[in-house]
Amino acid sequence: MSVMEISHRAPEIEFLLADTVERTRRLLGLGDDAEVLLLQGGGSLQFCLIPMNFAAAGDPVDYVDTGYWAQKSIREARALGRDVALAASSADQDYAYVPDAASIRPRPSARYCHLISNNTVEGTQFHQLPDTGVPLIADMSSDLMSAPFDPDSWAMAYAHTQKNIGIAGVTLVVLRRSWLDAIPDGLPAMLDYRTHSAHHSNFHTPPTFSVYVTWLMLDWLDREIGGLTAMGAINRQKAGTLYDYLDSTAFYQCPVQPASRSLMNVVFTLPSADLLAEFLAAADQAGLAGLAGHRSIGGCRASLFNGVTQESVDHLVGFLDAFAGQHQPGRPGLLSTQPDSPSQPVNA
Repeated sequence: MSVMEISHRAPEIEFLLADTVERTRRLLGLGDDAEVLLLQGGGSLQFCLIPMNFAAAGDPVDYVDTGYWAQKSIREARALGRDVALAASSADQDYAYVPDAASIRPRPSARYCHLISNNTVEGTQFHQLPDTGVPLIADMSSDLMSAPFDPDSWAMAYAHTQKNIGIAGVTLVVLRRSWLDAIPDGLPAMLDYRTHSAHHSNFHTPPTFSVYVTWLMLDWLDREIGGLTAMGAINRQKAGTLYDYLDSTAFYQCPVQPASRSLMNVVFTLPSADLLAEFLAAADQAGLAGLAGHRSIGGCRASLFNGVTQESVDHLVGFLDAFAGQHQPGRPGLLSTQPDSPSQPVNA
């Protein structure tokens, strides 16, 4: 029988849940003080669960505002009646950067400080973590398992798995076990982290097939890739290839400050809205899908998650160069003059 047909109480599913947790622990280098949970509801549900479990009404909780998803997390904490303050923000430059780690200063009384480690919409990422003096919580939905992880830096990190380690349906949560003791009584069972810890992520029917795919992806990361250090090197090379090209031409513009550029989501713009529409249509014809930017800001976005290969990035750069050459009379594509280019320009 398929994993989709087996009862979630069957020994096979119990093994699947336990071994997915064990693979997570091994890859992230977690100690005995870390709890790993496999939940549902994506990052959006975590936006609610975190203030519900770790702060009471009126308690101070601090957030770092770096754009679209950060604002969603802030709204949920405020809706639950928590005393929300911004420890830092990059709104002053339309979120084209992430605040410097030294500038992130939460209130000493804050129950926690929450940030989005990689901002998929804006194309920014924290490459240095702040020393906040209060427990640090990170939504790592788009960069967990993409590079080495420092378990001592976080009180809690969480990620929905469909970016780097699976498909939609399961959310990986890593938190300090000592935090479970501080959760107040009276929460609904489904919304209490202690419930899922006590039942080993099997309190109710878990998303078994999504967990199964994550289980396979973690094995691929461990045995085929060689762990998170190796994966991080691959991701840096992929992003470097694309950023190096974008910086070499005036036809495309990356609005993100170089020190804050995401290794996962590369955003860029074209000279006009008409060219953007033509570019996206040509990319689709060339078999390059998903290059439209987030609906909230437009432009283009190339997501370079773990499953994207260097060959795919080379193919994208070839297409970018061919398209730019076609729309700048008298200028040959930059790559067309380099016989040792890793990919041939695509005839869009």
